Amino acid sequence: MGTPTTPSTDGSGEGTGWFTRGPAQASGTSSEARTPPGPHPRAGRGGDGPADDSDAALLRRTMAEIEPIADQVTSHFYALLFLRHPDLRELFPAAMNTQRDRLFKALLTAATHADDPATLTAYLGHLGRGHRKYGTRPQHYPAVGEALIGALARYAAPVWGPRTEAAWVAAYTTISQIMIDAATEDELRAPAWWQAEVVAHEMRTRDIAVVTVRPDQPYPFLAGQYTALETPWWPRVWRHYSFASAPRSDGLLSFHVKAVPAGWVSNALVHRARPGDTLRLGPPAGSMTVDHDNDNGLLCLGGGTGIAPIKALVEDVARHGRYRTVDVFYGARENHGLYDIETLLRLRQSHPWLSVRSVLDDAPGGLPSGGLPDAIREHGPWYTHEAYLSGPPGMIRRGVEALVGVGIPTHRIRHDSLEELAGATT
Repeated sequence: MGTPTTPSTDGSGEGTGWFTRGPAQASGTSSEARTPPGPHPRAGRGGDGPADDSDAALLRRTMAEIEPIADQVTSHFYALLFLRHPDLRELFPAAMNTQRDRLFKALLTAATHADDPATLTAYLGHLGRGHRKYGTRPQHYPAVGEALIGALARYAAPVWGPRTEAAWVAAYTTISQIMIDAATEDELRAPAWWQAEVVAHEMRTRDIAVVTVRPDQPYPFLAGQYTALETPWWPRVWRHYSFASAPRSDGLLSFHVKAVPAGWVSNALVHRARPGDTLRLGPPAGSMTVDHDNDNGLLCLGGGTGIAPIKALVEDVARHGRYRTVDVFYGARENHGLYDIETLLRLRQSHPWLSVRSVLDDAPGGLPSGGLPDAIREHGPWYTHEAYLSGPPGMIRRGVEALVGVGIPTHRIRHDSLEELAGATT
């Protein structure tokens, strides 16, 4: 959505990655600087005990120990970081609540995939590239690693010991180096962010706006991807939003944004932004893109402002000029939620291979999470299709279950990361 909600993601969305940065061997840092301090005096009283003492097991054991007290751990981590390195505070937003939540999720993801190099590299490479827009430099990583080890040693004391500390130092060194390498490579081909002037602002409903911007230099992306936006009213607060069209010849970019309660960025974009204002864009991200090497049909489910990247996918198929059927299911709670239905119906008139169905879900509880899965079960068959989902996380979860249930294999089901999307609604 503005989105992936939609990375509308007034959040994710952006994982902070600060907990996943460590004492990497960055240029200009000494070996002493890269080595985190020893454990807290209480550390190790529980030992490195259980029989499975592989590094992956030790990392997960630590995570299990601190997960129930995640707020305390992350608060202590930031206290250590800012006390020892106050100059780093300016890299973070003024309000830290959301930052802490994302930080822990990033750590959990990295630790969980410590023994899966391919997944870890892809995940951390994305974080490393994305964190360029925060002003992160290689010399910042040792300080963060120092605070990480200090926080873990204090709060995971029952399972902490020399082997566990060594496992975390090794994992963190690898993690931070992946991020540094990805950022260094990305620096050779793209800016850390793009300046973008708002050139149009159209209210579609009382809380949904279509915001169109002109980047200050070419912005390469693929239909179905999303980016992070920063407004001048909330510095260093970035939220994810999907591109609402395929790449255009005039270089303009559009986003569908829904203002939500307590959504700093979404409310600013909907109710405050006007033509002439300047936003900042992070790099494009996301893998919900069309494979044009086959002619499989596309089954697309878009809920609320999640229809934005779905529309972009339809435009992308049209521009490639190859015949393939595209079936779009557009879900909303009420009629006014189908704010972009006329655009899709016009596309259908121009392209006979396109089918558009609207689905209303007025069930108690609210989000369009039940109607769309039920609707796809009534049509089809879909087992030869590529499936795309975009919308609230609950809709995506139920949609994936429904798609698997009608015979679509999971490798042909594409959607943005639920972890990223979880922040899209704020």
